[in-house]
Amino acid sequence: MLRVVDSLPQGFVDVAAVDLYSVVSGPSLIHLSGRHPEPLFVSVLLHGNETTGLTTVQRLLKKYRDQELPRAISLFVGNVEAARQGMRRLPGQPDYNRIWSGGDSAEQIMAQQVLREMQERQVFACVDIHNNTGLNPHYAIVSHLDHHHFQMATLFGRTVVYATTPVTTCNYAFAGTCPAVTLESGLPGQAQGEGHVFEYLEACMRLSKLPDSPVAAHDMDLFHTVATVKIPQRMSFGFSDPDAAIRLIPDIDRLNFREVAAGTLLAELRPGSGAYLEVWDENGNDAQGRYFTQANDQVRTARAVMPSMLTMREDIIRMDCLCYLMERMDWQQRMRA
Repeated sequence: MLRVVDSLPQGFVDVAAVDLYSVVSGPSLIHLSGRHPEPLFVSVLLHGNETTGLTTVQRLLKKYRDQELPRAISLFVGNVEAARQGMRRLPGQPDYNRIWSGGDSAEQIMAQQVLREMQERQVFACVDIHNNTGLNPHYAIVSHLDHHHFQMATLFGRTVVYATTPVTTCNYAFAGTCPAVTLESGLPGQAQGEGHVFEYLEACMRLSKLPDSPVAAHDMDLFHTVATVKIPQRMSFGFSDPDAAIRLIPDIDRLNFREVAAGTLLAELRPGSGAYLEVWDENGNDAQGRYFTQANDQVRTARAVMPSMLTMREDIIRMDCLCYLMERMDWQQRMRA
């Protein structure tokens, strides 16, 4: 399933994501040498409709077309078939960012092959590049609390999210081997996001090593993902459909990365439908009562929380989740403990 090559496929730097299948027929691991031999692992198109990673890497490789890369790069190109259709994933496919914890499917075996090969090459760091579909700032996600992960994250910006679930992500799998971050770079196709990621990747490539010093307190705002909110598969939902069992408030994505007060309305429920929102904490336990109240056919926050990843895209909500809930984290105290 996985194609592994040691040179850039012809035409790679100029092809659009929807046409990438004509250059690479499927998931590919592309190793390119550089002055520092330990490679920077960069994954793009784990979700086929999140194109900033591809366009940014193409821009970077064009810049260094006629000169040596400052550091070796191992580029993993993920769901090429979904990219061809402009979709996150195709029907029947697994989510390519949920295959990294082992298993016997073709995609899970492929992910383990990628991980083993990068360990053998003494990978320097892992950068998994994503977009999102709602109004979110640019931010980095880490799954480990240590200075090297923080240094990698704050190189992208001061907003950092600490998330330990799901454990099936690329970020989580690599974090046991090297510093690993997920970059959330806003909506796809935006010049601001592409420019930000480009500057980040170039800065990573020019690092001879990651600093051992702690990140300064004023350089990082750390938020801890404490719960995942989902729409039950059997229940209809929407934003304006009066017959939907769950009717989400309009412009719900405006709540992303805002500290939302207790009592904030999130959804109205069709009377008699028995509808509700699922809430699961980091350990997979039902946490609905901890974060939401449900009365008078309304769902409201039970405590102050900060959502992320809220979107108006109903297909994305159905495929993935409605949102994550975060709490501000005193990371300095946690590091001293």
